[in-house]
Amino acid sequence: MKRHLLSLAEYVRNGLISLPQPARGAGGNRISPGGDAQFDIDETAERLVLEGIQKYFPEGVCVYTEDGAKMQIGNDDSVLLLIDPIDGTRPAAAGFQQAMISIATLPNRDGTTLGDVSHALLMNIATGYWLYSDSAEHLEISWDRYRIRALDSPIQLEKMFWSFELNGHPMHLMSEALGGLVDATANTGGVFVFNSCSYSIASIILGQTDAYVDIGNRILKDHPLTEPAFRQVGRGNILHLFPYDIAAAVTLAKRCGIAITDAYGQGFESVLATDLSPSNQRSCVAAVNPELHATILEHINFNLNGAPDESADT
Repeated sequence: MKRHLLSLAEYVRNGLISLPQPARGAGGNRISPGGDAQFDIDETAERLVLEGIQKYFPEGVCVYTEDGAKMQIGNDDSVLLLIDPIDGTRPAAAGFQQAMISIATLPNRDGTTLGDVSHALLMNIATGYWLYSDSAEHLEISWDRYRIRALDSPIQLEKMFWSFELNGHPMHLMSEALGGLVDATANTGGVFVFNSCSYSIASIILGQTDAYVDIGNRILKDHPLTEPAFRQVGRGNILHLFPYDIAAAVTLAKRCGIAITDAYGQGFESVLATDLSPSNQRSCVAAVNPELHATILEHINFNLNGAPDESADT
């Protein structure tokens, strides 16, 4: 399976990096089934995925991608590939490095969840480095430049390097919730917005950053009256983490010992693999160890004064 997955990812990557920059950056006017804006480079990536599967999975496989439809290719339907051809469309469209190809394999059956992932692969589109795992005991990284980081070293909050998510998240709510954490770390640590969950989590595995925070889904669940604000910035849609965004990255993170949960501290094992509805979307907090994970959650302001007053209508 490793050879097939790497060949598929490399095929998609080679097709994407051969595009001229103007072809990468156009678009943003179409909408994916999950509701996010689609760029021309997304359509190219989806086409490359289907071509690559026909080339490298001749016996057949089922596939579910960001386009939101499960399809069977060939005769064998026992395996499901959950693929985000570009996790980090905007950086990829701009020619930056913060974009990954994400592939996870699961059994193809009704009700399959992210807890059923067997193989996980992330490949960086710009550089080609990859992270791969096919069991809890086996994690590979392709670049000698990087090593799986030591997870037991303490990290002081004010020296933390971390990233957070903004796409589809109202800025005034994120500022109130995360402002204290940003202020505590921006000068003596580092704060980044990569626009890619997979890249953000991979950067923790590789020791480049210490944490990743995407709390939009919890803000919405805790404060339901914020839904119009989320839909406004999502052009009518709720844009939180979809299963295809996190399947490979969460699996890799867990298998190397990173503390990773949603913003309530719950795991992702029960997340349905092919459900894109808002009720199945998630938040995410990942940190290099449980102590830092707990400290981050303590420093996030989930009790928002800027959220609509839910008692006003009662």
